[in-house]
Amino acid sequence: MSSYDNVFVLDHPLVQNKISLIRDINTKDKQFREIVAELAILIFYEASRNLKLKDKNITTPICDTVGKTIRDEIAIVSILRAAIGMENGILQMAPNVKVGHVGLYRDPETLTPVEYYCKLPNDIAERKIFLLDPMLATGGSAAAAIKFLKSRGAKDITFLCLIAAPDGIKKINLEYPDVKIYTTSIDKKLNDHGYIVPGLGDAGDRLFGTK
Repeated sequence: MSSYDNVFVLDHPLVQNKISLIRDINTKDKQFREIVAELAILIFYEASRNLKLKDKNITTPICDTVGKTIRDEIAIVSILRAAIGMENGILQMAPNVKVGHVGLYRDPETLTPVEYYCKLPNDIAERKIFLLDPMLATGGSAAAAIKFLKSRGAKDITFLCLIAAPDGIKKINLEYPDVKIYTTSIDKKLNDHGYIVPGLGDAGDRLFGTK
């Protein structure tokens, strides 16, 4: 738990080691993608700790018994395009979840989010939603995505990111105090271009080798 409301920082040594690797400018595209997927699995593991379970009758090689299975209906929603790297990791752990996508880009002049795509499961209102984006910088994109989800009936939203800035956390806390945030680091600040400092650069560009 951090000093901010509803913000959980994963300080596990494995997590902190991996986040240092993807911060490093010398980490190549392939390794960057692999580590982002691994970190997403670890963050999702922690964020899903309170999922509800139900009994399930199963047969082991020895006898009949009662096991447990997840009762909650789940969806992950990726903010395009950088969250695809996180999505790929989570789908390794939870391959049967439904997946939605929200397309947003940040206007370079105003730093405000602009929507260009939104495709969600039809039953999104009944699902526990994990919203994904590697970086929580100004909070504009995350807040816009949360607004889209809530306008479509979503009630239970948890935001997962690799790195967060105080600005983005404060915006989500203020506008959507019911949304929990899971991250690996709360960095110092934003620079004049809206990038997190020290951050890791542009996550999308580093994932897809586009810069």
